[in-house]
Amino acid sequence: MSATKTTLSFPIARAAFRALKSGATTHSSRAKLQSFNLYARAVAKQRGGNANVKYAWYGTSGENEIRNILSHGFSHVHGHNLCLSPDDSPLQSLKSCVVGGDGVRHLLLCRVILGRTELVQPGTQQCYPSSEEYDSGVDSFSAPNKYVIWSNRMNTHVWPAYVISFRVPSFKGIEKSEEEPLRPSSPWLPFPTLISALSKVLSAPDIALISKLYKAKKERKISRHDLIQKVRQIAGDKLLIAVIKSYRAKVGHYR
Repeated sequence: MSATKTTLSFPIARAAFRALKSGATTHSSRAKLQSFNLYARAVAKQRGGNANVKYAWYGTSGENEIRNILSHGFSHVHGHNLCLSPDDSPLQSLKSCVVGGDGVRHLLLCRVILGRTELVQPGTQQCYPSSEEYDSGVDSFSAPNKYVIWSNRMNTHVWPAYVISFRVPSFKGIEKSEEEPLRPSSPWLPFPTLISALSKVLSAPDIALISKLYKAKKERKISRHDLIQKVRQIAGDKLLIAVIKSYRAKVGHYR
């Protein structure tokens, strides 16, 4: 990955993007990369040819932590698990960065071997896979905001490739922008009303699946975000937008 492929859409006053070299020598860095690639091939062989290698962000406490990670790995500074942010969702890692005396924060962009993922609960103290069928954890299958790497795999399944050094005047407003709903957006719409409207267009199996998902959301088995994403996949944004516009028109008519 190059700098031209990575964009941080925040009010950054100054940013520097550079490749990392290991704490001691270039030879050491190459050896660690070779080891990472070896593990990736092993996971791919075990998981049907797909090691599920991704880029992910890690927010550091400063240059000293970066040096420790490069010299000793992530297990030197972490306990039962390591949490990373997907490359398209860096906010949590940004917020965890510690500001240095010069006002600069440092992010690591890492390559990570996810393999087969399992769903983990927020704040989990889990430190190893629930079974040999899994290699890592995520907080959501459809739209993860967090990758969880277990303690025994921090130094083998994560390879820090780049460091991004930057200044951010303020994080005010960033949290709000991340929480804004993806298209389609709407005022509050009762979910039973949505299901009723969709039932006039979608097949019975699709409606049954949406109803099942809604029930799972009410029972807190899935998050609201997961519910919305799955409904979008089933119905499509075009249909959902049409339903929302129709609902808005009816609500406005009766006011």
